[in-house]
Amino acid sequence: RVGKDTALARLVEMVRQAQNSKPPISQLADKVAAIFVPIVIVIALMTALLWYFFGPQPVLTYSFVSAVSVLIIACPCALGLATPISVMIGIGKAAQMGILVRNAKALEQASNIDWVLLDKTGTLTQGHPSVEDFAVFNASDELQSLDFAEAIEQASEHPIALAIVAYCRQQRSFTHPEAGLVMPNNAYFSAVQGMGIMQDDLVMGNVQLMRAQKVDISAAKSWLKTQEKAARSTVLLAHKNQLIAAFALEDALKHDTVKAVQRLKAQGFKVMMLTGDNQATAQQVANLVAVDDYAAELMPEDKLNKIKHLQSQGLVVAMVGDGINDAPALSQADVGIAMGQGTDVAIESADLCLLHNSLHGVADAIELSHAALRNIKQNLWGAFSYNSLGIPVAAGVLFPLTGMLLSPMLAALAMSLSSVTVVINANRLRWFKPSSRD
Repeated sequence: RVGKDTALARLVEMVRQAQNSKPPISQLADKVAAIFVPIVIVIALMTALLWYFFGPQPVLTYSFVSAVSVLIIACPCALGLATPISVMIGIGKAAQMGILVRNAKALEQASNIDWVLLDKTGTLTQGHPSVEDFAVFNASDELQSLDFAEAIEQASEHPIALAIVAYCRQQRSFTHPEAGLVMPNNAYFSAVQGMGIMQDDLVMGNVQLMRAQKVDISAAKSWLKTQEKAARSTVLLAHKNQLIAAFALEDALKHDTVKAVQRLKAQGFKVMMLTGDNQATAQQVANLVAVDDYAAELMPEDKLNKIKHLQSQGLVVAMVGDGINDAPALSQADVGIAMGQGTDVAIESADLCLLHNSLHGVADAIELSHAALRNIKQNLWGAFSYNSLGIPVAAGVLFPLTGMLLSPMLAALAMSLSSVTVVINANRLRWFKPSSRD
């Protein structure tokens, strides 16, 4: 692709749109300005009247100068700049850190998170599983089982499917290099979300899919228990409703997963792992990573319901995932975070996208969110306080003590300095550094 259709151009456009979006806290500035401006006008009129009736000669001059100075110094320019300047710089800083923010609301909401829910495959793990064991059952032919498995899985882009296809090709090249792939009829292919795939009289997927299709898996009972103890994921293959083969796969944890989870917990968040794997595999991975809670054998709608359950308790939930099965959960979560190596559907469903595929990016994003929100609040209170303190001075409260009255030119300078102060404070976000990853 070229021009505006390139990946880089689309990323730039997404950042630009996010920088122009408004977080919920900006509504506070709008509400304050809606009240503040009419009050300032009333104060300016009262100042003019007080100087006119009680001020020294020439009363008209003092009255006019004071009223104009009040209006100028109270101009809420800084109040209007307080939020968008911090949002713009914060989202730009996030992009520099490899965090793509899709909207400003997500940047603010990330500072309120209570629970961080993590998908296992591709999020906690590397997302590149490998086949560690293969077995045939019911006196099935090994070569034919490999052919069936490769034929049905080669149309899928799922990491498990890619691993099985690679294993089948490798085994055939070792044991039967002269044999060609036997392709079944592709007329009736269907995918069962979160469970597996079916094609004609072939069914390939997890134990739940086999049970749903009334396939007897008793022949693999002992083999399945062995794989569960080894914390491996299993994929079963059935032909004409008879179990013929099974694959056991392992997916190693990312090198920084454990430290990233520890960092999230140290920041005060509860961490839960969600997976479609069996209980034994999920428990072993959960123990290795030391999450606060986990749930196994989940369908996509189960992940969605987990999030809804937490949200019904008034908790703010972040969901981190990378696959098609995670898309509903990413959309439901208060803050959806997609791994950059994930599917397009997952990335489109998320509010944040981590381009570096490290879970540390989740902690970085939350820390940046806290820093950006704190910066916005500083700008808002600073601008409001500055204007509030400047109004009495412009009205002439110091005149009885000093005999001096603030001129409109000095009031304009003071008003401009308030905007400069807000911009300088917002630019401090450029030097934001996340906490150590050690």
